Amino acid sequence: MHILSDHENYLCGEIVDCAYKVHKQLGPGLLEKIYEACFCYELEKKNIPFQRQVKLPIYYDGKMFDEGLKMDVLVDETIICELKAIDIINKVWQAQIISHLKLTSLKVGFLINFNTALIKDGIRRYCVE
Repeated sequence: MHILSDHENYLCGEIVDCAYKVHKQLGPGLLEKIYEACFCYELEKKNIPFQRQVKLPIYYDGKMFDEGLKMDVLVDETIICELKAIDIINKVWQAQIISHLKLTSLKVGFLINFNTALIKDGIRRYCVE
């Protein structure tokens, strides 16, 4: 398991805090893009850099393919956040965050589902070596 740096730990705490704030204000039942906008606004208020809808090219056999793969939010070029507003987390979404981490060589990612009664049940952190 990857040992998180102080900066990664700090960002993880801030990401969870932002998700809690958004969920407390809005609750479940809205569109994913609304949660994404508000989540990013919370990051902005904390002066944490982020990018939304970041293209993720695929490199295969020495060739680059740009097939429209995107990450929802990239926090400080360090942590990937995939945001959902769905009833059940499918194993495909879990595999997606792991694949994104491997493709970017980043070590930490979050899958945050805002469509839960308690946001603590909707936040999952993933780490890869």
